[in-house]
Amino acid sequence: MTEDVQSGPASAPLAAAGGTPGTWTEVLAVFLRLGLTSFGGPVAHLGYFREEFVAKRRWLDDRTYADIVALCQFLPGPASSQVGIALGLSRAGYAGAFAAWVGFTMPSAIALVAFAYGVDAFGGLGGSGWLHGLKVAAVAVVAQAVLGMMRTLTPDRDRATIAVVTAGVILALPSAWTLVGMILVGGIVGTQLLRAEAPTDHISLPLPVSRRTGGVFLVIFFVLLAGLPLLAAATSSHGIELFDAFYRAGSLVFGGGHVILPLLQEAVVPPGWISNDLFLAGYGAAQAVPGPLTTFAAYLGAIMTPGPNGVVGAALCLVAAFVPSFLLVFGALPFWEELRRRSAAQAALRGVNAAVVGILLAALYDPVWTAGITSPADFALGAGAFLLLFTWKTPPWLVVVLCALGGAVIGAL
Repeated sequence: MTEDVQSGPASAPLAAAGGTPGTWTEVLAVFLRLGLTSFGGPVAHLGYFREEFVAKRRWLDDRTYADIVALCQFLPGPASSQVGIALGLSRAGYAGAFAAWVGFTMPSAIALVAFAYGVDAFGGLGGSGWLHGLKVAAVAVVAQAVLGMMRTLTPDRDRATIAVVTAGVILALPSAWTLVGMILVGGIVGTQLLRAEAPTDHISLPLPVSRRTGGVFLVIFFVLLAGLPLLAAATSSHGIELFDAFYRAGSLVFGGGHVILPLLQEAVVPPGWISNDLFLAGYGAAQAVPGPLTTFAAYLGAIMTPGPNGVVGAALCLVAAFVPSFLLVFGALPFWEELRRRSAAQAALRGVNAAVVGILLAALYDPVWTAGITSPADFALGAGAFLLLFTWKTPPWLVVVLCALGGAVIGAL
């Protein structure tokens, strides 16, 4: 990153590709429209962003956009949301980053909280056919995610082996610590087996964060990651336990929003905060709304049994899941150009991504498959849903609706 960017005021937005600085209200309006219309998952979101901000509005050029995407894929956290935060920051400073997150996130969060209240209001829906249909939809969605990630993140035998070993270890020793441990192991193995040349082209990201400020954000990130579990244990506060669980999940989501499924499931189901049936039903419903999948956290916060829940719980869990994204994007920006040139860092990332595929593969079996596919009819419905998603490229929201209707029919029969 150039010296004037690093030493400039951290709150002053810079223009990209010859553009002019904007306002946070402008950023909010654009991202709110995207939050209402961006169906299709993180890959589709990145396509929408490029069309809107590179091709249409020319806020930045293609090379700069590609490097922002590379940074956000390197970091843990929901990549499309982090790209939005970075775009808002480049356009209107820190206020723009927050406005981009609010606009892109709130529509789906509000929809999922409303779904949580609907499920809660009708009480005994645990055995309803349409709710089971949502769990079948989750099987198809996660299967598609696993297959797509395997193609891009485990294209050779070394990375495929890391993925399969990771899945086996997690299924044999299910715990949050196992998930974290296998991510670390994947990175270590990657540095030994997956070396490759790092990119050498020079890109100066138009993002106004100094090295000192970035270092402060990274310190805050790690202090919270290490300190929240200790604070939760010392205070016995359920609110702090919730914030810790969702902050930790948001800190370890490598490879896309679907990876948050096993992290959150391990955090909220074993302690009895929410049943596995309601967890998977909400995950299925999350496929039917636009915006980032991580807003699933709002549904969990709203519906879980111990307080805080409802709107307060939804806000707490949603913020906790996204705070790491802000801290990591702001913290990594000043160091990205140097880090991206280190072959060891790139190799570690390849190993981590392979381990992430294994984590999602394990989640596909347990809890997704074991809870969603309980009869031959469920299998037929799930296979049909996968066919629609993978071969016919049917929008995920429509597949979710069809699975809910199919589940209702199966339940009635």
